[in-house]
Amino acid sequence: MDTHTPGPRPANPSFSSGPCAKRPGYSLDNLKGAPLGRSHRAKAGKSRLKRAIDLTRDVLGVPADYLIGIVPASDTGAVEMALWSLLGARGVDLLAWESFGEGWVTDVVKQLKLKDARVLKSAYGELPDLAQVNFDNDVVFTWNGTTSGVKVPNGDWIKADRKGLTICDATSAAFAQKLDWAKLDVVTFSWQKVLGGEAAHGMLIINPRAVERLETWTPAWPMPKIFRLTNNRKLARGIFDGDTINTPSMLCVEDYIDALEWAQTIGGLNGLIARADANLKTIADWAAKTPWVDFLASSPAIRSNTSVCLKIIDPAITALSAEAQAAFVKKIPALLEAEKIAYDIDGYRDAPPGLRIWCGATVEQADVAALTHWLDWAFAKAKAA
Repeated sequence: MDTHTPGPRPANPSFSSGPCAKRPGYSLDNLKGAPLGRSHRAKAGKSRLKRAIDLTRDVLGVPADYLIGIVPASDTGAVEMALWSLLGARGVDLLAWESFGEGWVTDVVKQLKLKDARVLKSAYGELPDLAQVNFDNDVVFTWNGTTSGVKVPNGDWIKADRKGLTICDATSAAFAQKLDWAKLDVVTFSWQKVLGGEAAHGMLIINPRAVERLETWTPAWPMPKIFRLTNNRKLARGIFDGDTINTPSMLCVEDYIDALEWAQTIGGLNGLIARADANLKTIADWAAKTPWVDFLASSPAIRSNTSVCLKIIDPAITALSAEAQAAFVKKIPALLEAEKIAYDIDGYRDAPPGLRIWCGATVEQADVAALTHWLDWAFAKAKAA
């Protein structure tokens, strides 16, 4: 195998799955208008928080009767708020096909201790049988499995006349995949994924069905202040107008606004999706002619266009022990990082040994194309070692 270095280098080596690459043309100078040193409850701060919410609605196409709130602790905080505030009124189906879905299973089964919880699991690279979901129950699932590169193909499997609520962790899907809003009662995501924003802030989007549950159901467990969405069984609507529970970073808010305004300049949601799809196609075209690699996702219909996960299928490597395979795979990201070609493309620690390449909308297609040649180089160099 040829181990000479290929020509073009990615202009931006940031292929991490979170925090993700900043948008093309990003500059800290774009944040100069942030109301720093001001209260987030003052007029200046609240106006920027409201701007972030309004732009979110515009770019994502969130229906007018859905409420959008900025909450603490990234996507994790938003999901936890939903689970602790909404579950327990009826049974719950929990779908898990990667580590974050597994985390929500742990929270519901071991922390909230809901006895009528049903877990539908599958291995990395697969989806559970979606036809088995009981929509008389609440349903908790990830739209896009960040650590497996597996997404749901669409929302067709979700019943329109469901009795339970659907609670969707969409953190690595929002802004890169079409969310079926009519089928989703609660949606969460964070800023640092598809738009490359800064971390620690989450978004919680709820529809009237979720509001009704909040105002008619009182969970049996104590509710920490940071999770409280109601006051005297009435929705705390200020949260969804920019009156945040705790103090947000106004610098991060300005950064998120900058990313949303950039999204508008490239065609909004459709433009964002097109960029991520083009990046995925670049990887897929390369993988189709590359004998040593394949997608972890078993079917093209469920392949993520953001967190693209790959596995090594070269017979000489797959014949090794599991430990030796894992050690070999680690050499590839290490070689690429040393060359400043790609940062943080190791597979997730709980996933099968492999590579995870972020292909979301802030990543340039030319950089993905350049990376593929360097992946071949790194594999050849690792194998020759």
